[in-house]
Amino acid sequence: TNGIDGWPQASDISSAAAIVMETSTNTVLYSKNADQPLYPASAVKIMTCLVALENSSLDEQVTMTATGVSGVTDGGANISSQLDEVFTMEQCLYAIMVASANDIALQIAEHTGGSVEAFVQMMNDRAAQIGCQNTHFNNCNGLPDEQHYTSAYDMALIAREAYKNEAFRIICGT
Repeated sequence: TNGIDGWPQASDISSAAAIVMETSTNTVLYSKNADQPLYPASAVKIMTCLVALENSSLDEQVTMTATGVSGVTDGGANISSQLDEVFTMEQCLYAIMVASANDIALQIAEHTGGSVEAFVQMMNDRAAQIGCQNTHFNNCNGLPDEQHYTSAYDMALIAREAYKNEAFRIICGT
């Protein structure tokens, strides 16, 4: 946007990509490499949370299986969940959005989608429905993967969609 005549000029930022978007109209107020596919890291958990919220209820009981517990040893963030431990979906969503818990993200995926792979496909389908064009999710927790990417613009679209959900806003407000 710094190249647009008459538009307020923003200082350069050190990030590889960024966007500031007015969400009711999708007007881009500032962008830098907004369409460049980049590794999303744990920002992917916004989509994980959104898909779970849209396909489950907050009071559902989620029982930890070997799939979820495997996230404890993945080297990333986790809440040290144990096999057969039971949480509500609401507790799970707080764990991934507040503690970035990879173990819980995996369990939410299996619980909601039947398998992690099926849930990731749900995430990709939802991203396409939102209008994302530079996004492909390959997991639900944000761990590195060459086929796992999104752009700043697509993340803005995903965040805009997520913030429409009241439960998401409450969880993120924590």
